[in-house]
Amino acid sequence: MNNNVIKWLFIPVAIIMIIITLIGVSILSTQDRQLKEAANQIDSLEEQLTTATEQIASLKNDISSLKSLANSVASLEAAIHNLDGQISTGTTLVNIADVVNKVKSGVVAINTTVTYTFGWGSFAYDYVTEGAGSGWIINENGIVVTNYHVIEDADTIKVTLNNGNVYDVDFSTVFYNEQADIAIFKIDANNLAALKTGNASTLSVGEWVIAMGNSLDMGVSAKEGIISQLHVSITVGEQPLYELIETSAAINSGNSGGVLVNIEGEVIGITNAKISDVGVEGMGYAINIDYAMTVINALLAEMAAA
Repeated sequence: MNNNVIKWLFIPVAIIMIIITLIGVSILSTQDRQLKEAANQIDSLEEQLTTATEQIASLKNDISSLKSLANSVASLEAAIHNLDGQISTGTTLVNIADVVNKVKSGVVAINTTVTYTFGWGSFAYDYVTEGAGSGWIINENGIVVTNYHVIEDADTIKVTLNNGNVYDVDFSTVFYNEQADIAIFKIDANNLAALKTGNASTLSVGEWVIAMGNSLDMGVSAKEGIISQLHVSITVGEQPLYELIETSAAINSGNSGGVLVNIEGEVIGITNAKISDVGVEGMGYAINIDYAMTVINALLAEMAAA
């Protein structure tokens, strides 16, 4: 072959080789770019996987917290259910029902009649009114304490015990101190559930108490509250009253002569008054037992000497 032929053969071959080389470089460049993109996608997926793993762990913690909260709520609901009817003294829990059951046999309902005569001579006529109040047994042999105003001017006095037994009161057994608004009398019964008296000097404002009496002449009931104030003086009508315990326990008509007891079931007051007016709530009063007992003991001495 002459040189011209070789020359013309080499040029196309060289061109083909260059083209093949360029194509190869292009392919390699594309593959490299694809590999880098794939690597970036893998890195992104790894980051997403890490984030998802962290979120799953966080959700697990949240679920665990919710389960713990649900258990706490269930425990709280159970505690509230168990506390139903109980009050806290700051150190112990006391079931109100237990206190009421301890006291109720010693609280009595009192019903009275008072006869008023109107007119004169052949034009005179009698008008009978009925009254209701409360009392409590201080002695197992039938001595009952009440407020004087419960039996004031009464023609008849009937006492109903917790067991339903009804007794008529002999007026010869009635002794009272009008100024102190305290009266005692005896019913013909023995082995009664006498209540224990407490100590008013140890009372504190905020202490839990329970008022029991023949509220609204509907039978003996109980109302809980606290001591709102001590050593209170008020005037009811024209009658000044001293050394009273103010309580938020509901005091209604018929409660007069009933008891205010502490959480030990001890009588610490004799309920005898309330303030009733528009805008006034929870202002009931009881004669504190320390003062009341000085009067009651004097009346008991009169009864014994009669």
